[in-house]
Amino acid sequence: MRQRLLLALAFLAFLPPALRAGGDTLSLGRLEDVVVTGTRVRTDIRHLPMTVTVVDRERLTENMRQNVLPTLQEQVPGLFVTARGMMGYGVSDGGSGMISLRGVSSSAAGLMVLIDGHPQYQGLFGHSVADTYQTLMAERVEVLRGPASVLYGSNAMGGVVNIVTRQMNEDGEHTDISVGAGSYGTFQAEATNRVRRGRFYSVVALQGGRSDNHRPDMGFYQYGGMAKLGYEISPHWEARADLDLTHFAASYPGAVDDPIIGARQWVNRGIAEAVIENHYRNTSGAVSAYYNFGRHKINDGHSPDAEAPTYYFRSNDALSGISAYQSATLFTGNRLTAGIDWQHIYGHAWNRDMATKETTYTAGDDKEDEVAAYLDFRQDLWKWLTLDAGLRLDHHTKTGTEWVPQGGLVFRLTQGGALKAMVSKGFRNPSIKEMYLWGPANDELEPERLVTYELSWKHQPGEGRFSYGVNVFYIKGDNMIQTQMVDGKPMNVNTGEIENSGAELEWNWRVNKHWQLNSNYSYLHMKNKVIAAPEFKGYLGADYTVGNFSLAAGLQYVDNLYTQVSDTDGNVKENFWLLNATLSYRVCKCVTLWAKGDNLLARRYEINYGYPMPRATFMGGVNVSL
Repeated sequence: MRQRLLLALAFLAFLPPALRAGGDTLSLGRLEDVVVTGTRVRTDIRHLPMTVTVVDRERLTENMRQNVLPTLQEQVPGLFVTARGMMGYGVSDGGSGMISLRGVSSSAAGLMVLIDGHPQYQGLFGHSVADTYQTLMAERVEVLRGPASVLYGSNAMGGVVNIVTRQMNEDGEHTDISVGAGSYGTFQAEATNRVRRGRFYSVVALQGGRSDNHRPDMGFYQYGGMAKLGYEISPHWEARADLDLTHFAASYPGAVDDPIIGARQWVNRGIAEAVIENHYRNTSGAVSAYYNFGRHKINDGHSPDAEAPTYYFRSNDALSGISAYQSATLFTGNRLTAGIDWQHIYGHAWNRDMATKETTYTAGDDKEDEVAAYLDFRQDLWKWLTLDAGLRLDHHTKTGTEWVPQGGLVFRLTQGGALKAMVSKGFRNPSIKEMYLWGPANDELEPERLVTYELSWKHQPGEGRFSYGVNVFYIKGDNMIQTQMVDGKPMNVNTGEIENSGAELEWNWRVNKHWQLNSNYSYLHMKNKVIAAPEFKGYLGADYTVGNFSLAAGLQYVDNLYTQVSDTDGNVKENFWLLNATLSYRVCKCVTLWAKGDNLLARRYEINYGYPMPRATFMGGVNVSL
């Protein structure tokens, strides 16, 4: 407890003196963020009752990471991502990349990842696939902390991570190339070309990477790319389409005290989207179609004293859908958004003999459909008060109909501050795996449900150089799906509960033209402990620029991270400090050299139980902009 208190005091010590004195000496300013995630259309965050953290491209790219998730873990309070090595998350038994937010996890499909507002998850198992969320595609990432099921339906129970993809806004052409290499044979490269010619624009990007990682038989490689084409049909109408393809392969040796031989995964994932948008003075909306698909081949390996499997586990899955919404201002201070969604979810799994290529066992082949309509009403009652209310009617072919309400108030008590109160329901339909695959399957499962209550305060005093936010929350849920013994055999049943509460703090301070500081801190209390959700997480980052030199450094602290929760074997917890830094030097207008180090304190720690993380690692490279 003393260590946690010292940590909190250390973070607060970096707050500007005027704020620690109470803030009375600061002039009032404005809140800068305009977001799309909480309302489907671009909206000033001061008018939304939900809590949204925005991580822009400058922050996403400053540490030369190919994936957005490590940066989100640093920048978003309450968000944590599991990892097992220097590069690559993988899937299946040896995988990681599980995202948790306030103790609600993506591994159980309770947290949704979106790309331009469209859901992205594995159709068969219902979870996100972390290795596909590449930095090269992202203009910014918006993280809504709390249920978003009114707008996004099932799987947005605990919140959403929305990756907003890049485009080209000004006429011309830009090409960016980045190449780097470092510890454990790690190599990464990416190239992006963006073009705008009048009404037409395009973004084309390619990326690749590989690493041996820090343990034998833990190699990883990945390559892929994305293409986006857009055309402004008129001043009010725009059409765009994009395609993203990723292939990766990963090996894993098992836990250090329970080794595995021959375990390997080969995964292909793809995303295709087409959108037509309209933008008028008092109304705007879009119609879109999307298709998210995957092909997986997995060898789960074997223990040293067991026979090697003679088959691969194979699976295909797809998530396709159509979404349409229109938002309109009916009278002064009003915004009404109405939308409809349709989704088709497909998954097929089987075993294929390695020698004969014949199917030896079919685990499942199923399809589900989901159709929904929603309405979100927002009204400025006075200049200082906004009311927001939303309702979704969602129908699933297997679990039936679900009503999803939410409501909130925003009090703009000062010119630069907003006090928000929010209550919202989230839900998750059971996955195809939980209902139909293998022994514990139960086709009578019902949706999981939870309700979140949240109170938050966000303030940007002065001229916008400093901003901060504080919020407290309480989550109560039931019907959580767990595997228990029923009539002498394991079965998935709706028996679990969730009761979490906590507090979060974040602030950002541009001290002067050379220095910028940012920090966040989160506390999570869980009545029922879960893995990969630390009770305490803090981060302090500093950016320093002088001349052609730039330094970005960050110190992260994690405490009471449960890596194993067991009634029989007991709970296992981790706590650790991580210091990362990136130094860059701009040689000329087009060329920048960089070097970075992760875990510079060389701490020994685990995030996945039995998978020790690497000590200090280093990389260096060059960026070219044309």
